[in-house]
Amino acid sequence: MAFVFGLASGVVPVLNVELYLLGLGTLGGGTLLMGAAAAGLGQTLGKIPYFYIGRGALNVPWLKRRARTPPRWAERAERWRAKAEGRPLWALGLVGVSSLASVPPFMVVSVLAGTVRMPVWSFAAVTFVTRTVRFAVVVYAPGAALWLL
Repeated sequence: MAFVFGLASGVVPVLNVELYLLGLGTLGGGTLLMGAAAAGLGQTLGKIPYFYIGRGALNVPWLKRRARTPPRWAERAERWRAKAEGRPLWALGLVGVSSLASVPPFMVVSVLAGTVRMPVWSFAAVTFVTRTVRFAVVVYAPGAALWLL
């Protein structure tokens, strides 16, 4: 179920996979690390369409509308694109930080990664690892909070 929710939330950002995983961590259902990895894989696959929109290889009108950079981020996104062109390690770092912290917004960075022609396998690998780490922190947070009390 974590995979399905992760996939859905990767495509439709108003669905919050972190809340789902927080509930999973609170209820202690199943193996928590497996839930985090499943959600990480789902999110990775859910962000790949945005990557391909940035590359210009996917033309799905409702997804393209969602992929538009919000006006307040447009100028920053253009600066990131200019900086990432020809700097693959910088681009991978930006994807990793955004995927882990969601700052800058990961959907915007997913489109940007496609725009700068990052290899899809590197985008997917960095996204999977950093999303899984992020989600592991979320699922283990309730137990850690109880331990501290």
